[in-house]
Amino acid sequence: MWILGGDQGISLVSMWHNITVNPLSYGLAFLGALIWAAYCTVTARIARGNNGVVLFFIMVALVLWVQHGLSNHSHMVMNYHAITYAVLAAMALGFGYASWNVGILHGNIAILAGASYFIPVLSAALAAIVLNTPLSQPFWQGAAMVCLGSILCWWATRSRRIPKASASSLSTH
Repeated sequence: MWILGGDQGISLVSMWHNITVNPLSYGLAFLGALIWAAYCTVTARIARGNNGVVLFFIMVALVLWVQHGLSNHSHMVMNYHAITYAVLAAMALGFGYASWNVGILHGNIAILAGASYFIPVLSAALAAIVLNTPLSQPFWQGAAMVCLGSILCWWATRSRRIPKASASSLSTH
């Protein structure tokens, strides 16, 4: 809500204007959030400990190569720099998604979800440093809200354990 309002902060009029100016982008972002949440939920439930990221990436790559082969786009330029960037990007994405899936399948979901809130903030800050672009006050306000929300989510979902002495005394009464 803070970002959609722009420089005005939380403003329903500004939010509606921003959405109506580019409904496809906001609609796809909203759909992406729903799909990602469904993916994370479904993966943890039906994977039975198996990580399907490698198969998924192979299938996506095949579909994209077929789509490229069938398109009317010009040929790709393959040189040392293009291949290096493609390999580095593939490694970053592959390791990132594989690590996420391992975390979903075998990790602590509450900690994973909480930590994932910090990634967009870190990524935006890193991009600002690389691009030598100052970050605005609304960005830092939003970053603080994201961090506070992450801590709040972790606090709300942490396991509450009953001490052994209390648990045994409850069962005798």
